[in-house]
Amino acid sequence: MSLPIVRFNREDRPEFFQELRERVNLYFKENNISRYANTSMKVKTVFMLLLYFVPLALMLTGMVTGAWMVFLMWTLMGFGMSGIGLSIMHDANHGSYSRSKKVNNVLGFMVNFLGAYHVNWKIQHNVLHHTYTNVEGYDEDISNPVMRFSPQQERKWIFKFQVFYAWFFYGIMTIYWFVSKDFESVVKYNKMNLLATQGLTLKKALSQVIFNKLWYVGLTLVLPILLIPLTWWMILLGFIWMQFVCGLQLALIFQPAHVIEETDFYKTNEQGSIENNWAIHQMRTTANFANGSRWFTWLVGGLNHQIEHHLFPNICHIHYRKISKIVRETAHEFGVPYYHHKTFFDAVKSHFKLLNQLGTGKYELTTTS
Repeated sequence: MSLPIVRFNREDRPEFFQELRERVNLYFKENNISRYANTSMKVKTVFMLLLYFVPLALMLTGMVTGAWMVFLMWTLMGFGMSGIGLSIMHDANHGSYSRSKKVNNVLGFMVNFLGAYHVNWKIQHNVLHHTYTNVEGYDEDISNPVMRFSPQQERKWIFKFQVFYAWFFYGIMTIYWFVSKDFESVVKYNKMNLLATQGLTLKKALSQVIFNKLWYVGLTLVLPILLIPLTWWMILLGFIWMQFVCGLQLALIFQPAHVIEETDFYKTNEQGSIENNWAIHQMRTTANFANGSRWFTWLVGGLNHQIEHHLFPNICHIHYRKISKIVRETAHEFGVPYYHHKTFFDAVKSHFKLLNQLGTGKYELTTTS
């Protein structure tokens, strides 16, 4: 069972992306800068890695032993997890951190330190989400058995409460990756012939998943239980809290970029086609938020510039703030939407308003293709 081919409309204003790409390329050429990581990005990389590994080392070496201090270390590790996910491995797995494939592979592997499997992440995010953003049956980011993220999905009675329970499921997202999702995904991706595109068989992928899970559990759970002078259940609680802190942050950054009131949702027609050009499709299904805040942009790996990321995933996020002006002006020039919320709070509010509309059936579907 191979993934069916989706055909985007190449006749739908192709000049928009052609012109935009030329202008962005000219920006890097005129300023004589690389589109990969710069010194600022490398400093951020060191900071995020230390934010994760230093608290772990302090606990394992016995330098921090008190219950409240240990709990603080787990909290910092939760922020470090999200920092690695948003700011380091994300760019690396897109191949945009460095010109060196080896550097990208090493830093991309860091997602395994978050309890996930790097190959699954590449397939779900790079292939399915980036290519088929908000397309029902293709984009797994809007496919969830306990949440309704798209008006194309069947509405169940439980979804009327999703605006209230979403916080909990967002928080346990990385736990789900760690415990179950990676195993489910490798089996699914094998059936879709997507593992083969990564040079893997099902047996090899499963063995890698199991091996990576084992050393991850050993490092972040077994060793703390053995070495930290606290009861096992307190260590387990801290581990779960770390996952919750990270999961909630990741969800609240990614969901308001695509699942909000302004963005559109699609399904293919009988011919497997979408009405829009691929670049236009990205503009209609993606939104930015809090672009005026430099510290927030730094903290979330530039993913509040989600429009720029979806159009140019091969450019390191450290450059998104600069090229966003080019993208916005070009979009307005060609009559293409450029969705943006001024603050993070506004974006989250829009997301939860849409969750409520989708859950209660008050959402009116305007995009039917």
